[in-house]
Amino acid sequence: MRKPTADAPCDDTATGRRRGRPPATDSADTRQKIFDVARCLFAERGYGAVTNKDVASAAGITSGALYHYVESKLDLYVQVDVDMQRTIYRRFQEALASSDTFIGKFSALLEAAHQLGVDHPFAASFVGAVRTDMRRHPEVAERLSKYSEEREQFFVDVVDVGVATGEIAPADKPLVVAFVRTVLIGLTETISETPQQHRHAIDGVTKLLRGTLVTAPRHETA
Repeated sequence: MRKPTADAPCDDTATGRRRGRPPATDSADTRQKIFDVARCLFAERGYGAVTNKDVASAAGITSGALYHYVESKLDLYVQVDVDMQRTIYRRFQEALASSDTFIGKFSALLEAAHQLGVDHPFAASFVGAVRTDMRRHPEVAERLSKYSEEREQFFVDVVDVGVATGEIAPADKPLVVAFVRTVLIGLTETISETPQQHRHAIDGVTKLLRGTLVTAPRHETA
């Protein structure tokens, strides 16, 4: 697991911020600070092991002040996930607009995923933690199920482009949806290792899509 970075600091040692309820002018900044440190803590420890006190301390505020922004830990978790997914899918939508073909769109998505990992190192770790937490905590699964369904439809819509362009046979649509989903989920695990491994994975998938990664074996003739 990656250590805290400037992208997602897990402590307030460098902030110099005064603890307590912030003035109104600081509300937006404090809310984002809370989201950033909570994302980092949830990514490292998972939903069950993080307390509101942990988040408040890392954000440089009191536990009481935290409730000025969120009603509960579950509410905070959901808001952090929505905030993270908004960032991810904004990048993805911009990537999709760069091509009219399935291969072009999917390749652009892979590049967007890589750059997102560079810009937000804890994004992939948090997304991976959410999948685990949804299996372990029914209350998390219940609150996030709607958003999961929306993300699944996103994958289907991308594959539908390939069906419309003739790149994907209609009968193969379920296979390609599963492939896209598996690749993007797998990449969230790979990026938590090293950026180089993630780059290799993306380049490998891209070459596979374009038919240049592997070739059929040459049969020896008698």
